[in-house]
Amino acid sequence: MRNKILLSIKKTVFGLLCIISFEANAQIADTIKKDILTAPDTVKRLHSKTWTLIPPAALITYGALSFVIHPIRQLDYDVRNQIAKTNPNFNTNAESYFLVAPIVMVYGLNLVGVEGKNRFIDRTALLGLSGGFLGVSEFITKHATHRLRPNGADYLSFPSGHTGLAFMGAEFLAQEYSDKSPVYTVIGYTFAVTTGVFRMYNRDHWLSDVVAGAGYGVLSTKLAYLVYPYIRNKLTHTDKQGRKTMVMPTYQDGVPGMSFAMQL
Repeated sequence: MRNKILLSIKKTVFGLLCIISFEANAQIADTIKKDILTAPDTVKRLHSKTWTLIPPAALITYGALSFVIHPIRQLDYDVRNQIAKTNPNFNTNAESYFLVAPIVMVYGLNLVGVEGKNRFIDRTALLGLSGGFLGVSEFITKHATHRLRPNGADYLSFPSGHTGLAFMGAEFLAQEYSDKSPVYTVIGYTFAVTTGVFRMYNRDHWLSDVVAGAGYGVLSTKLAYLVYPYIRNKLTHTDKQGRKTMVMPTYQDGVPGMSFAMQL
């Protein structure tokens, strides 16, 4: 079953990469035509504020407190027992698709002409930065906490990685399209919440694992949108001689990389 889930994830990610690669070729070509060295300042375009980090930080704190506060940990057991009582045979791998659905939506909407907040280059760099924050933080936490999963599979239960990725994608969709319509935010977070619920019903995670995973996911994306403009403006700048330079991510023939451009 676990091999089937991994295979389904690989197929979903491959489909996403096909969409990204197709759009990248079109948008990068268009960007070059418009003069790639005059990319706009993104600081004014992104709106993550420091105070918005508080709600996801609170979710992570709740999860962490389950290690030291008995009532919170007891709630984990109560939820697990209730699920076992009411849905003893529940089993699905739908969350393997749900967790990437918001990210697929972002690139799909752009592909059909519904423009988000950022162009392909910035959008993809933001997604990569968010994933980097999430991957590092969850890897460290999982190995440091050493919590046994409800199904006893291993000691990497806290936090929920699937839930973290799903909420990272949901916040990514919200950041790019909330100005268009709040419906996009609702759709993204519905996929994310459902992913977390399924992780509990499949007995892969405790409630506190899922809550903390949600916090890690949202926090990672918000941090990326908070710091990326400053990183980008350092990489895309005008030197003392008035020449413009730019460093940007690339994806060609299945290989990610970086490109550098300088105005002569």
